[in-house]
Amino acid sequence: MNNGSSKAPSAMTQAEIKLCSLLLQEHFGEIVEKIGVHLIRTGSQPLRVIAHDTKASLDQVKKALCVLIHHNLVIYHVHKRGVVEYEAQCSRVLRMLRYPRYIYTTKTLYGDTGELIVEELLLNGKMTMSAVVKKVADRLTETMEDGKTMDYAEVSNAFVRLADTHFVQRCPLVPDTDSSDPGPPPPAPNLVINEKDMYLVPKLSLIGKGKRRRSSDEDAAGEPKAKKPRCTDNEEPTPDDGIYWQVNLDRFHQHFRDQAIVSAVANRMDQTSSEIVRTMLRMSEITTPSGAPFTQPLSSNEIFRSLPVGYNISKQVLDQYLTLLADDPLEFIGKAGDSGGGMYVINLHKALASLSTATLESVIQERFGSRCARIFRLVLQKKHLEQKQVEDFAMIPAKEAKDMLYKMLSENFISLQEIPKTPDHAPSRTFYLYTVNVLSAARMLLHRCYKSIANLIERRQFETKENKRLLEKSQRVEAIMASMQATGAEEVQLQEIEEMITAPERQQLETLKRNVNKLDASEIQVDETIFLLESYIESTMKRQ
Repeated sequence: MNNGSSKAPSAMTQAEIKLCSLLLQEHFGEIVEKIGVHLIRTGSQPLRVIAHDTKASLDQVKKALCVLIHHNLVIYHVHKRGVVEYEAQCSRVLRMLRYPRYIYTTKTLYGDTGELIVEELLLNGKMTMSAVVKKVADRLTETMEDGKTMDYAEVSNAFVRLADTHFVQRCPLVPDTDSSDPGPPPPAPNLVINEKDMYLVPKLSLIGKGKRRRSSDEDAAGEPKAKKPRCTDNEEPTPDDGIYWQVNLDRFHQHFRDQAIVSAVANRMDQTSSEIVRTMLRMSEITTPSGAPFTQPLSSNEIFRSLPVGYNISKQVLDQYLTLLADDPLEFIGKAGDSGGGMYVINLHKALASLSTATLESVIQERFGSRCARIFRLVLQKKHLEQKQVEDFAMIPAKEAKDMLYKMLSENFISLQEIPKTPDHAPSRTFYLYTVNVLSAARMLLHRCYKSIANLIERRQFETKENKRLLEKSQRVEAIMASMQATGAEEVQLQEIEEMITAPERQQLETLKRNVNKLDASEIQVDETIFLLESYIESTMKRQ
């Protein structure tokens, strides 16, 4: 969840390094992966040391670092001796797992136009607003019927909405230096951004429509060349030249957290309760920082006024719901005072802790069965229990309870605390208490999730590699079909081309597609667990 400082290399587990390596290779290729993983393993290093250690040429290292810095995966800082050192942002590399989720979320909130804006920014790292608008308008025009085009103004409006709700933000810039300053330039520019300007959209009058690629153009590589003269004619890029934008991942994470809290309340109580909580979270979006343990206090009157239009519940019913939510043992909602009809806050830290605990419980239930889950809940609730107490409270025979406790102990879901009565720690004079350290159990599960995702990616790569020739053949056939349809070929000719792929090959392609879809869906599901655990761990660390 953290976009800021990266972890120290010592804190990186092998599973995380392996996952970072797979993600970098998949998105940027071997050279960038080699440089990125080297920095993740070693911490911050200067350019020449990186080149020497990785045995790559200086030119290759420079290009790889440019890519990594452009995508916010590496930061640089000037050492006190004037040497520029580069440092990998491991947590930011792992965020690449979540790209499909960011894009899908934008689609549900802002439609196809918003989806493509976020997709372009994630693919390119940083872009100017005018470049994004033109690219997205062209892409949308491609998918429209003949004769229809996408207006730049429409895409521009979607971009403004994303900036207003903080889903996209400006990148830090090189400050304007005084040209009369005679001193030598610094070894690396110091990028700055004014808080007030982070979501300020430049005034652009983008006039025009999306353009289709000509069918005579052999490939997309020629397209930017054709675009450049047009830009100089309109002199369009000048107003926002140098003002780059990026996706604000923290804002997406805040949205995911809020969605998780709302659905947890809906499952525990009912739809009206979840709608009240959703309204409170929406009201707190701008006033509450993303890492805060509580939202700002909100009065019952404010909440009533902010409920969605058409949500017909009286003020009296709202107050009853708020009292119910505040009295709930999960303590998602807390009462903070009596003014304004009652002041209420959402305890974000408690909510994340409850969601993480529920995740741990469901994992235990899946792996060891419902009786183990019962023991886990019991130990969690009572804080410390001896083995005999566990047997009695859980009403499970001694032998079974002992087996289950040792199973969970060996897997690090629960821990054993020794309290000696005498200084010699003699076993006969020592209390052995079972307890649950939710933080360390969450860390252990998070580590396993990283391992699982790495395995899923490797399996997907293996599946596609095994069927590489068949996939290439299928793509060639599709390309021939598309070009023949464009030139108005007859149905018989198209059928002949289609028959180039035999029935068994078609079956094989279907199986591959099904397997890859399953693996992709599993990746997204595991990442949802990763998100909850990371959010809880980060929230807990901030409180300590």
